[in-house]
Amino acid sequence: MSAAAVADVAVIGAGPTGLFAAFYAGMRGLSVALVDALPEPGGQISALYPEKVIRDVAGFPAVKGRDLVRSLVEQVRPFRTEMLLGRQAVRLDDRHDGRFEIGFADGGALEAGAVVVTAGIGTFAPRTLPCGEDFLGRGLTYFVHDPAELAGRRVLVVGGGDSALDWADALQHSAQVTLVHRRDSFRAHRHTVDQVLAGPARVHTETVVEQLRGDTRVSGAVLRNIATGRLTEVGCDSVVAALGFVANPGPLLGWGLDVADRKIVVDTAMRTSRPGVFAAGDVCTYPGRVPLIAVGFGEAATAVNHAAVRLDPTASTFPGHSTDTLVAEAGVLI
Repeated sequence: MSAAAVADVAVIGAGPTGLFAAFYAGMRGLSVALVDALPEPGGQISALYPEKVIRDVAGFPAVKGRDLVRSLVEQVRPFRTEMLLGRQAVRLDDRHDGRFEIGFADGGALEAGAVVVTAGIGTFAPRTLPCGEDFLGRGLTYFVHDPAELAGRRVLVVGGGDSALDWADALQHSAQVTLVHRRDSFRAHRHTVDQVLAGPARVHTETVVEQLRGDTRVSGAVLRNIATGRLTEVGCDSVVAALGFVANPGPLLGWGLDVADRKIVVDTAMRTSRPGVFAAGDVCTYPGRVPLIAVGFGEAATAVNHAAVRLDPTASTFPGHSTDTLVAEAGVLI
């Protein structure tokens, strides 16, 4: 089968890390094919929380997810990047000339000299609220696409991680928020926890949702304190169950890469066990890794720089700073 597209580098995954990898490859003069099974760039951010405020990206005190994605796409735009969206990469084959062929679920293919896998957590499904499935679409949701739709409502947020606390914080000044978490401590960023605890949201710890009530849609919930067994009923018009996700790396596990805990193992150069294939972002693992967008950006640059040397062994791993050309053109001596 002849390849439908040809690029120097194939980036598998168009989330923030993949978009930055595509940009950085462009900075190195490489052509890129950016592949994602989702129909739009942005990965988990675009699919799950485009309106969520992100606070741990350098240079942005606070930025909405969709705005961060828009800026990353704009950053890629000047370079030779082909966006292959809505196409799932299912196989990775070695070619006789040392390049790769990536096969798609739709039967198409892509040829590339190096591959950078930035697929994040892969495909994902929300962890369900056991007592609430009957109200899905009738007040219960697992994703908040537009916080404005919840303004003025009684909102029950369930969970203790970053997403739950982020939504409780984002909504507590425009809605009547009740936060429920089954433990007595939270897994979210300390700053966000402090914001919620200091705000108007009502917080129930060591508590679970025993039952949702309502007719055509949810109108209330029965809460049970795990320590005492005491039942409390609260009114709610909407329930946001932010209980995390079950991730599935999908076809990547069959690509002959070393994997640990469903993550691709990489070295300090972001090289996988398969020569010419690199990985960056939450899809990869190494000792001490911290799962932050900011970390993924650095890993993307490292992966692309080493991929560039694979494509041209005479090239330098470090190409210089992006300001070097501007400084030279301005005639400034440092």
